[in-house]
Amino acid sequence: MTDAEQHLWSFLRRKQIHGVQFNRQKPILDYIVDFYCAKAKLVIELDGSQHYEPEHREKDQVRDQTLAEMGLLVLRYDNRQVLLETEAVVEDIYAKVGERLGILPTPPFSKGGK
Repeated sequence: MTDAEQHLWSFLRRKQIHGVQFNRQKPILDYIVDFYCAKAKLVIELDGSQHYEPEHREKDQVRDQTLAEMGLLVLRYDNRQVLLETEAVVEDIYAKVGERLGILPTPPFSKGGK
């Protein structure tokens, strides 16, 4: 695993997100996805700089479309984003898993009126 994958895995393993199981390096059809949550039908892909080259972008689009046709939601994050903006990435994953499971978001804390 890359540094970014290892870092994100520390937040996904052991059912830390809504109590659901994530697998890493999961084969699906002809692909091996970085992270997979069967219960939420969710795939997480972490992209290095090579994914921004036109050839890789096209392959990623085909891959994402194929997985979407299976009912899977594909989330993509840049390796740098995972390492530098971890909290935002984990919050996004938490929200998407919650949406996929039909869990209503927790409203932000608010103090009553004056």
